[in-house]
Amino acid sequence: MQERTYAADADPGTSATVAGWVHEIRDLGGIAFLILRDTTGKIQVKIEKDELDEALVETALDVHRESVLRVEGDVEEEERAPTGVEVTPDDIEVIAPADPELPLDPSGKVDAELPTRLDNRTLDLRKPEVKAIFEIRAEVLRSVREAFRGLDATEINTPKIVATGTEGGTELFPITYFGREAFMNQSPQLFKQLMVGSGLERVFEIGPIFRAEEHNTPRHLNEATSIDFESAFYDHTEAMDACETVVKAAYEGVAENCDDELETLGLDEAFTVPEGDFPRLTYEEAIERINATGELDDVLVWGDDLSTEAEHALGQDVGEHYFITDWPSEIKPFYIKDHDDDAELSTGFDMMHPSMELVSGGQREHRHDHLVEGFEQQGLDPGAFEYYTKMFKYGMPPHAGWGLGGERLVMTMLGLENIREAVIFPRDRQRLSP
Repeated sequence: MQERTYAADADPGTSATVAGWVHEIRDLGGIAFLILRDTTGKIQVKIEKDELDEALVETALDVHRESVLRVEGDVEEEERAPTGVEVTPDDIEVIAPADPELPLDPSGKVDAELPTRLDNRTLDLRKPEVKAIFEIRAEVLRSVREAFRGLDATEINTPKIVATGTEGGTELFPITYFGREAFMNQSPQLFKQLMVGSGLERVFEIGPIFRAEEHNTPRHLNEATSIDFESAFYDHTEAMDACETVVKAAYEGVAENCDDELETLGLDEAFTVPEGDFPRLTYEEAIERINATGELDDVLVWGDDLSTEAEHALGQDVGEHYFITDWPSEIKPFYIKDHDDDAELSTGFDMMHPSMELVSGGQREHRHDHLVEGFEQQGLDPGAFEYYTKMFKYGMPPHAGWGLGGERLVMTMLGLENIREAVIFPRDRQRLSP
């Protein structure tokens, strides 16, 4: 294809070749306008029927919306055009025609239900609002990586096919692996812990996790993106500091680099970067504040996990990102270390958005004997995890870390109603295609 000019870069007084999708055709009789759309925006193509070759006019007016065209011609100034310029074509080529009946309207003039949008995600992503979400998601991941590097963390990639689940239980997708049973990994937790005992010491990973939970809610997925961090010689308070740094960096990156996308989503004035330290409430303080709201039918007592309703009541009360610390040991996984002065309290923490949990983390148990006891207390066979536990015999330092849900971060940042809007091709109980 001849060297291409993007719609936003077409300057008056030049000749250009533009290419993109037919967004709209307006036939006004003696003159018609074809609006072409590419990744940078829209550009108007002027079709003066009496001035142009009949075959060229026929090509322009017979094409259907969302067909892919290449247009070559002179660029002229036109204040009434979408970008202040228009192209008078010398040549129009239909690169890929589109069917006249589309399963959804990419212009957004006619709304489509979310299932229809997800079934036709390629078309859906042609909407500026949808495209903006994924441009912002990309910026979130870029900013997060930059923040991790600022913390001197090394990016790693851990296995997604494993012999045993990270936390056991039934939340596992079994697969056949060369005649043996294996599973899709629930979390990089055990592997990233092993890395802090290596020469790397401080690591992060951004990758998929798989959970066979039978949820069907607007905030759960069965394949999600986990943003993970682990550091040797960190305690749980330092891990929370790192978590706060990374989350703020994601917001700052979007604020600095996504002006157009935020405007497209109508968030340019409402979007704010979290300021100050995130409040840190103990679990005991959290249940006291939840009970004080009077929003729950039943009073919470020590040892209760927090339901969706409880999280919502507390989030409304706090009104900003916050941590819940010092959870009961019995609630947290085996690898979370207890406080040295109180075995009933764990060093586990959750970081919350006012609407939902975003992060789970804590200081890890680095002492081999205590770790094995934790397996046994939760009904897990330590022998099945020997690849993990044996490394704790060879000098495993104190360490701490956390995992952050990537889609939940984007969802809460942009106020999306359904987490599936933050995934190009989501996987849930019903959806395996596309």
